[in-house]
Amino acid sequence: MILNLRVDHKLADIQSMEVISKDIDELFTKLQEKYSIGEYIEISTCNRKEYYLHNNNIPEDEELLSHENRSIVIDYGQSAVMHLLRMTSGLESMIVGEDQILGQVKDAKHNAMKNHHCGKVLDLIFTKSIHVGQVVRNKTNINKGSVSIGSAAIDLAEKYIGSLDDKSVLVIGAGKMGKLVAKALAEKDLNAIFVANRTFYVAVELAKDLGGEAILFNDLEKYLATADLVISATSAPHAIINKERLLGIDMDYEDVMMVDIANPRDISDDVLELGVKAFNIDDLREIADENTRLRKKEFGEAENIINEEFILLKESFKMMDVDELLGNLRTSMEDIRQREVQKAIGKLSDVDGSAKILDNLTNSIVNKIFYDISKKVKKAAKEDNEEVLAACEYIFD
Repeated sequence: MILNLRVDHKLADIQSMEVISKDIDELFTKLQEKYSIGEYIEISTCNRKEYYLHNNNIPEDEELLSHENRSIVIDYGQSAVMHLLRMTSGLESMIVGEDQILGQVKDAKHNAMKNHHCGKVLDLIFTKSIHVGQVVRNKTNINKGSVSIGSAAIDLAEKYIGSLDDKSVLVIGAGKMGKLVAKALAEKDLNAIFVANRTFYVAVELAKDLGGEAILFNDLEKYLATADLVISATSAPHAIINKERLLGIDMDYEDVMMVDIANPRDISDDVLELGVKAFNIDDLREIADENTRLRKKEFGEAENIINEEFILLKESFKMMDVDELLGNLRTSMEDIRQREVQKAIGKLSDVDGSAKILDNLTNSIVNKIFYDISKKVKKAAKEDNEEVLAACEYIFD
């Protein structure tokens, strides 16, 4: 059984998502302890948390899955797989068509394989989903001129403080999300741009690309005091900017805008009490809705591609099941062949010469018989002929 546990921007705001993500982790841990789940892939981004599991021992009426938290989506089988295909195609993103999710899914699969908990089933599903995401982007305009969470944050800033020309901008965090912000900022005629990151050399590399200046994380107060715009996107487990910290800085609170695109959040809500214009991922929804409207006409073609590829994926699963059946059948035949060869050798006088002849003869017979069986069983699988497949399993035990 394929099982998907998730929470995303469609059902939860950023504050709720922080809590529900922990609930999902806890639910997964309990399932793993109860069923020894060895095949799973975890996806965690700024606006979604998901687990994909493959385990045939979990019943659909499992009590752990009958939770009362309606913000956790639990999908099984086809629904779970279709969600993944839509997600890698960019249709489930807050910023429809964005390319980042494709890289995030690739990374999630890579990490699962590296840590040995991506088996052949999830490998097949995720390989197909990545392929589908690439095909959709190549054959439609779903990502043409696509914005990212990073560029949406810049659009939001310009909506409230006007043009960023001659403004001083501080970017906190030089990871993937920070780089998306930087890419959008590169098009602006800024007065100054500063990049802070806990690992200083990473900030140096990003600042160099932007023609900006890298600063030490411990010097944040100095640059917060002079920034017109602060965009924070770190992976810190707790807020790094709050009211208490800002109170220790000589600055005009009402003149600065802060946009937090991290999850968990980097900027505490209490900074609003000082007059700071503070926004988070939830505030990007208006820009996201406009982006969706512009790409709505591409949805139909993308959905057609997804449906066609899903049919091919189902055929791949049929072949996977048949390959296992045929593998077992071939092993059974080989065991019989080898036993009979050994019996025959014992009755022959010229053992050495006869053994090779008998082995070649019997191997050739098995190959020829098995070829016809294999061909017909695969044909039955493609035609959804369950009776033939069931008969094959019964006859050859």
